[in-house]
Amino acid sequence: MLLVSLPTFLLAIFVGFDLPIESLRMQASEIPNLPIIFLVLAAILCVLSLRRTLRRWSGLYLVNQRSKYVFNAEIKLERKKRVVVYTVLESVILAYLGYAYTAITPLAIAPSIVMYVFSLEGMIFLVYGLLGKKFRIGITTKAVLVADREVFVMYFSGLNEICISQQSVYFTYAGNLQLNFPTECLDSGNKIEFFENIKSQIDQDRVLLRIYEG
Repeated sequence: MLLVSLPTFLLAIFVGFDLPIESLRMQASEIPNLPIIFLVLAAILCVLSLRRTLRRWSGLYLVNQRSKYVFNAEIKLERKKRVVVYTVLESVILAYLGYAYTAITPLAIAPSIVMYVFSLEGMIFLVYGLLGKKFRIGITTKAVLVADREVFVMYFSGLNEICISQQSVYFTYAGNLQLNFPTECLDSGNKIEFFENIKSQIDQDRVLLRIYEG
């Protein structure tokens, strides 16, 4: 979202300071339909942000249906700390951008509102996940699901290899597709139980296991 917001921020700067646009031979304030342009940019930001929001809230909902899992545990404390730092930082930046848009030009009110909304959503998500112990990792008969500020899903279907390397657990599939999640999601107290449950869900004659490496 932060990368996508860059064009909106640049447009706000051009309009707010009425900078010349040499290629169009006009001042930025002379661009036609500026309120509509900002509204369209706000809609794009909203759609992209909403997709991520729905994905991580859905992941949180699914991983907390604990009765459907053969293994389900909270993510490691170190991972929680990282989630807190990144989520707070992201929300602060979004809120700052929301303020900056309207401080530069009142025409950017729509993208500013979008930034404020998703900044608040990030903090609500963080508090809900931490206080409710919702940030978890689980194993079903079909997949591994990790849900915190990001969602990782690794299916067992088509799986060729599982290994630990460079602080990540890698799942390699046919066609050289590789998915992974960080080992810091797993507490040392339940790591063995986690991999034992994975073993029970896969065909060990077809899947190469290098799970205690690294």
